[in-house]
Amino acid sequence: MSVRRIVSLVCLLAGAFAAWAPAWAAPHGGVVVIPIRGTIDEGMAHLVERAVAEAKSSGARAIVLDVNTFGGLVSAATEIRDALLGSSVPVDAYVTRAWSAGALVTLSASRIAMASGSSIGAAQPIPKTVKTVSALRSEFQSTARTFHRNEKLAEAMVDENVDTPAYKKPGTILTLSADDAQATGFSEATLPSFDAAVARFGLAREPRTSASYTFAEQVARFATNPEVSGILLAIGFLGLLIELQTLHLVAGVIGAASLALFFGTHVYAGFSNGLVVALAMIGILLILFELHVLPGHGIAGLLGVLALVAAVFLAFGLPFFVGALQAVAIAIVLSVACFMLAQRVLPENAFVKRLMFAGTQGADYVASEDHRALLGRTGIAASFLRPAGVATFGDVRVDVLTEGDFVPAGTPVRVTRVEGARIFVRPEAVV
Repeated sequence: MSVRRIVSLVCLLAGAFAAWAPAWAAPHGGVVVIPIRGTIDEGMAHLVERAVAEAKSSGARAIVLDVNTFGGLVSAATEIRDALLGSSVPVDAYVTRAWSAGALVTLSASRIAMASGSSIGAAQPIPKTVKTVSALRSEFQSTARTFHRNEKLAEAMVDENVDTPAYKKPGTILTLSADDAQATGFSEATLPSFDAAVARFGLAREPRTSASYTFAEQVARFATNPEVSGILLAIGFLGLLIELQTLHLVAGVIGAASLALFFGTHVYAGFSNGLVVALAMIGILLILFELHVLPGHGIAGLLGVLALVAAVFLAFGLPFFVGALQAVAIAIVLSVACFMLAQRVLPENAFVKRLMFAGTQGADYVASEDHRALLGRTGIAASFLRPAGVATFGDVRVDVLTEGDFVPAGTPVRVTRVEGARIFVRPEAVV
């Protein structure tokens, strides 16, 4: 393929990706709506930072957050918080659910309205260490202070040791209902819909533009979903299992590519880092080393499997350990089921027969001769047995092995056992 064709192909692919990427721009004086939905990750942080910059450059009148999240990465939430607090465009928020990291993002808005039956809080970090609790508690405290909200209640969302008896029991973290949030000044009003909240903020007549994810961010957020991650892992594991059978590298390459997509999207989304990817690569290389370089010993393969499984769990991050278990469970069930199906179906396919190892003997395959009839017979060592050599049993001349003893030629020997093509003998005592 010529260089010109390669460049043309790259441009074509780039154009296709660009067609998937959202092209949006906030109209002058309008409202930029930012969806804070699903898991808060680096992809969402990229979206918010880009939307804040777009709102500023276009002279938007306001930014409105549409919040419905169970939380996510603290690091991503702090990036979003910093972007919102640093925005020259006013930020408002409408909350359907704002738990954990979502509570910090919501508190970064100057005005908050909540849906009936909604809640905000439950922001205890995972892992819960003195350092992480103290740091996140400080973040909540300073964010609440920025907009003159009750700092102690904000701290109680993070630290169970903060005492707020009117709103939570001792030893628990605080979650405010919509009514409690309004009563304590966290929320301005309890409203039935996002449109009602926008009207409450005085923005009903302003044109709206919703911030959208780029193609890369969409892929990353889609692939880091536990169900999708489980499918990617299943393809990866299945590829390695089939590679174990075929040793043609085709299935191994497909499996490695699937695992690369899994780890790559988790790195992009902020759940993982280069060390986890390095651990996964070491695991895959050890497995391939066991299959292609030094088969049969098992040590490299076992270490590779352990490294790969550890990398999978670490790729999700400790806060999403349950999601990791879910993805791994899906991967194991799918890969084992598909492998068993492939064992039954694929060898019958004419094309796949060229790739798969057939379990039956072909027309040109000749098995070793059955020597079990020699068991117990006495013969003569026709050559020195060191411990291998040749012995004769009547008219039959065969290769034999001793148990490790040196046997001179001409010594009577008796067949003690037969294992496939191997015939074991021992010297026969002569009176």
